[in-house]
Amino acid sequence: MLTTHNQLVISCFFCVGLIWYFAKMADVAKDLTAGTIGGAAQLIVGHPFDTIKVKLQSQPVPPPGQLPRYSGAIDAVKQTIAAEGPRGLYKGMGAPLATVAALNAVLFTVRGQMEALLRSEPGAPLTVNQQVVAGAGAGVAVAVLATPTELVKCRLQAQSALAGAVAGGPAATITAAVKYSGPMDVAKQVLRSEGGVRGLFKGLIPTMAREVPGNAAMFGVYEAMKQYFAGGTDTSGVDRGSLIIAGGIAGGAFWASVYPTDVIKSAIQVDDYRNPKYSGSIDAFKKILKIEGVGGLYKGFGPAMGRSVPANAACFFAYEIVRSSLG
Repeated sequence: MLTTHNQLVISCFFCVGLIWYFAKMADVAKDLTAGTIGGAAQLIVGHPFDTIKVKLQSQPVPPPGQLPRYSGAIDAVKQTIAAEGPRGLYKGMGAPLATVAALNAVLFTVRGQMEALLRSEPGAPLTVNQQVVAGAGAGVAVAVLATPTELVKCRLQAQSALAGAVAGGPAATITAAVKYSGPMDVAKQVLRSEGGVRGLFKGLIPTMAREVPGNAAMFGVYEAMKQYFAGGTDTSGVDRGSLIIAGGIAGGAFWASVYPTDVIKSAIQVDDYRNPKYSGSIDAFKKILKIEGVGGLYKGFGPAMGRSVPANAACFFAYEIVRSSLG
């Protein structure tokens, strides 16, 4: 039989536990909300750049003596708009838009939980190295969710370039060889013809190799820039302009550190399932390097960097503003 004193002690512990649980859930909810809005801002600003990047990455190597389909980023933009209108720059946006909540919510929530684990005491600022570790941990979680989305997005973005090469004609003939009608059609065809769910995770290894070091670099640089602007480890007073600059530079650090991995990922994900050119990530790396040289590993680098700076500036700025407004 419990005494009144023991009942009171148990009740106190129970109340403290409830308070801790709901506080923890509140922090998660804030990161989920802020991450979702930040991801939406990133997608809206950066998707056209991403479309051009993937088209440049996935265009076939031209036969000797012939020019490639796109001579560069500007040419790819012109041809895309001429053939498909401005909406062509947002092709494949449906898949990432549908999952942007999950991807960015996971990224910022896992990073937030990693920060909590790494802190010496509640509220203590983290070092740059600790933010690198937190970013790497978040990258592992994001890679699993990102792989199917990336596969659908890349197939839709690359479709016009690949179809144009098959048709062998001008941009106007692209529609003659269109394989996918939209994101859901890509998913259905992959599930039906490419090994079921496993087919949607084609490219998981290079996606992981991109997300883990990329996010480690991004969050590490972001924290370093915030501390630089703040003049110390307390970054709570950093102004909005500095947050935008820090986010843009952090985004550039992501792609500068992992870009060849992204090229390999895209090449594998758009590779033909029945007649593949590559047996895996290492084989893709060797063949691209052999046929196209080092430059082949940096196809589309300009659009990627051009996208990364404003898109990540928008993402981090939106995240910080929303997170701050939520308390």
